[in-house]
Amino acid sequence: MDLVIGPLDLPAHVDEALAVQAIAFGLGPDEVAVRRQIVLRHMAHPGARAFGATVGDRLVGFVYGMPNDRAHWWSTVVQPYLRAQGNEQWLDDSFVITELHVHPAHQNRGAGRALITTITDTATQPRSILSAIDTESPARALYHSLGYQDLARRVLFPSAPRPYAVMGAPLPLLRG
Repeated sequence: MDLVIGPLDLPAHVDEALAVQAIAFGLGPDEVAVRRQIVLRHMAHPGARAFGATVGDRLVGFVYGMPNDRAHWWSTVVQPYLRAQGNEQWLDDSFVITELHVHPAHQNRGAGRALITTITDTATQPRSILSAIDTESPARALYHSLGYQDLARRVLFPSAPRPYAVMGAPLPLLRG
C-alpha cells in the first residue's frame, strides 16, 4: 500500500501517535503517559499543527510543531547553549519541530522526509529549529540532508539520559 501524508488531528489520534513514538523511540508506559499530556498541551498552542503518515488506515509516522516561543520550556533550556555558540537569534521567528517519529518498519522509505518537509512548507517563519539526540544517526543524517546545521551540541535536558543537539535550517528546506 502507498504511504499518504496529510493533516493529522493529533489530539484525536494521540494514542496512535504515541504508540508509534514508543516503538520508534523505545518509550515505556510511564513515559508515554507523561508525553500524552505534553502533546495535548502543545497542540493547544497557537499555530501548532500536525501531519501524519498512513498506510491504509494505519498511522505509521507523525510530526508536529509550532511557532517558537521563548517562554516555552524547551526554549528556556536550549537558550543558554545557543547563546554560548552565538546562535540565540534562532529562537526568534522560528518554527519548532517538536516531535517526528516513524515506525521502524516504515523507516528509510521517505516518510520522515515527507513529514518534515510538508509541515515546514506550511510554516510562515523563515527558519526551523529542532533537537535530536546528539549522536550520528539516520535522523541526524536526514536533518543534515535537509539543510539543518548544528547550532549547539551536548545540550542536556532535565531527565534525559543522553545529550541532544539543537539544529536549525532556513526555510524552505533543501530537497534532495
